Amino acid sequence: MNMKKEDNTKEFAEIDYDREKRTGFPEVIYGETKTPEHSAKIAKKIYDNSNIFLITRTNDETYQEVLKYIPEAKFDSTAKMIWSSKKKIKLNGSVSIVSAGTSDIPIAKEVEITASLLGANVILINDVGVTGIHRILSKIEIIKKSDCIVVVAGMEGALPTVVAGLVDKPVIAVPTSIGFGTGAKGYSALLTMLNSCAPGISVVNIDAGFSAGYQAGLIARN
Repeated sequence: MNMKKEDNTKEFAEIDYDREKRTGFPEVIYGETKTPEHSAKIAKKIYDNSNIFLITRTNDETYQEVLKYIPEAKFDSTAKMIWSSKKKIKLNGSVSIVSAGTSDIPIAKEVEITASLLGANVILINDVGVTGIHRILSKIEIIKKSDCIVVVAGMEGALPTVVAGLVDKPVIAVPTSIGFGTGAKGYSALLTMLNSCAPGISVVNIDAGFSAGYQAGLIARN
């Protein structure tokens, strides 16, 4: 008879079970530098406690391990996220997620999944960068209806300034590492966003779709 070894996550992790009470959402697992086994066992403990879990920056190998513990788990290979929720999420405000180019979609998807799990109604608008300014102008009336707008852009990172100059809602700018040469893996876009002349913009770290989605979800919730 095979006896399953006791699942003792304390050997490698101290899970913050109280975080959901303090912040409204349980501890999120950063998967990039964790083993699939560690990620899966932590996810199971959080899921049992909170009926919801999220792993960011992860992969299919980890997903296959998670399925052993949580068969209903979902995986988005574009966003590199694994999650599941048994909660009846009360839908709150709305968030528009606007990406400048197709290459920015992985980060935009990370924003989308995170904000959705926090209860936001999400609208995703892709490939409306400033080089074809008519594209963003044709969507602006839809975007204006949202409670918060997340703008994801690489290259020179100008799109958040354009959007912020057209709306009366908070704009969260996400610089991506899309670019080459002096694009410097996202630093050029980051500096453009930090130095934007448009008021109402906050800026997160390079490729930080999760951070932007979390912030946007909190804004929509309130």
